[in-house]
Amino acid sequence: PEPSVSPVFTRWLMKSEPESRFENGVDVKFGIEDLKALPHKTGCWDGVRNYQARNFMRQMKVGQQAFFYHSNCKDPGIAGIMIIVKEAYVDHTQFDEKDVHYDASSTPDNPKWSMVDVQFQRMMKRFVPLRELKELHLQHRANGGPLRDVALFTRARLSVQPLTPGV
Repeated sequence: PEPSVSPVFTRWLMKSEPESRFENGVDVKFGIEDLKALPHKTGCWDGVRNYQARNFMRQMKVGQQAFFYHSNCKDPGIAGIMIIVKEAYVDHTQFDEKDVHYDASSTPDNPKWSMVDVQFQRMMKRFVPLRELKELHLQHRANGGPLRDVALFTRARLSVQPLTPGV
């Protein structure tokens, strides 16, 4: 038998919340407009506290594209496209006791969490709502299209997800 090879992903879907939500008194809102407003339209994608999502970020390469997905809001869906401009490095928020993403079990000598830097590339020509993505997913499951196994529906809670080739 041939050894199994992990797939190489080149496109990603990354979720963030564009509407205000307070966690321990801190607003965790971060939408695509917030990314656009940063210097050089570039920011770190920090605060990911799921091992599978972290591992996906560790696979990201400079120049790869990611869809910016608005999540946990009135109108969820794909708002725009960003590019990876810095590969995974230690997420500093895990060490900051005042940060909502603080992790007391993580140490500078043995950090658990990573982040990447992303840069706004463009808005979608039109916002692609979740309901439309669901319809396409169901069609593609029936006919073998590229959205048939998209993690948005097979692992819906995952905040950083690979996209299958062809998406």
